Amino acid sequence: MINKLDILFKSKEKLFHTQDLALLWEIENRNTLYTTIKRYVQKGILIQITKGLYSTVPVHEIDKFELGTALIHKFCYVSCETVLFLEGVINQMVYPITFVSSVSQRIGFNGTMYIYRQAKPEILLNPENIIQKDGYFMATKERAISDMLYFNPKYYFDTLQK
Repeated sequence: MINKLDILFKSKEKLFHTQDLALLWEIENRNTLYTTIKRYVQKGILIQITKGLYSTVPVHEIDKFELGTALIHKFCYVSCETVLFLEGVINQMVYPITFVSSVSQRIGFNGTMYIYRQAKPEILLNPENIIQKDGYFMATKERAISDMLYFNPKYYFDTLQK
């Protein structure tokens, strides 16, 4: 039998939902799964982030974009004001990290606000100008501008020259 710890640490992932652990460890019995998770949390091997979300590293070591993606547990990508600020299109930092998703939601976690804006499936699932990063997806500058205009057609951009 393969050791569950070996499987966990050989995985390149840091964040796991309950179902991820069930698949990783090939555990079908829910009681066995929850007991295993509970024991690993008690031993400090897993850290419970929220109900059903666990990590192998402390929360402050997790990229905020990756964490934002895991918190909602749905396909989403970083976009709008967050990307526009990072790309220099807007000058003022917007503190909530903004995502485009299939639901509209706000989640405050560990001192960070995450905003998820709901887009139609044909927009959300269009892969054009979305880059896969390490553990999350991010819009390019062009896609973020397009997304922003979708949500707010009168949005003001500080500079589009770059």
